[in-house]
Amino acid sequence: MTEERVIHIESKITYLEDTVQELSTTVYQQQKQIDQLQAMCESLLIHMQELAAATGEDSERPPHY
Repeated sequence: MTEERVIHIESKITYLEDTVQELSTTVYQQQKQIDQLQAMCESLLIHMQELAAATGEDSERPPHY
């Protein structure tokens, strides 16, 4: 291998390492957001169930539906 080729390959490796780090950071941030949204959905579901129980609403649809 020529020196020029080795330098080119090393440059590509450096670029790919940077890209992998950026992707890793993005995936980490997205996972945090997914976790927050799941917790929010669970909280909303519990709240809706509590409201339905407090108002005495049945989960069944009326006959005209």
